[in-house]
Amino acid sequence: MTDSPRPASADPLPPEQLADRLMEVFALVGPLYRRVQRKIEQDNAAQGVSAGVRAVLDLLHTHGDLTVPQMGRLQSISRQFVQRMTNEAAARDWVTTLPNPAHQRSPLVHLTGTGRAAIEAITHREKAMLAQIPGGITDAEVDACLRVLGRMVAGFAEVEQAGAGTTD
Repeated sequence: MTDSPRPASADPLPPEQLADRLMEVFALVGPLYRRVQRKIEQDNAAQGVSAGVRAVLDLLHTHGDLTVPQMGRLQSISRQFVQRMTNEAAARDWVTTLPNPAHQRSPLVHLTGTGRAAIEAITHREKAMLAQIPGGITDAEVDACLRVLGRMVAGFAEVEQAGAGTTD
């Protein structure tokens, strides 16, 4: 990190300082993601839900019916992996497919009532775990965190899209 003074908190950072500060964010996000992912996987393994299937259920619960390619793009992972997770969820009667009027070869994946109950139970357990996080975190702090992480995701999405042309 540079030794130059930090700008006032309301001033945008110059690019060099912004890069240093965002590297601090990455240094925390990576280990945090891995720890949370491990905890979620451990808790969900007892329910027979892999992290990939959980992600498919969550996307459908959040966004409604989606195609496998759409889910792959939203998660920045391969269609093949999403298809395997979708097949696993279908074997548990958590999802089903519906005709897609917009694209005959990519059916819509639909969350069943059983799947909705499963993801709601999972997120209920996860929220209970997150509610125990100490530190007196304020709504404004969460808003600031979401803003920074959202800008980072958007910035890297532009990089990702520059080299990829996908279709449904």
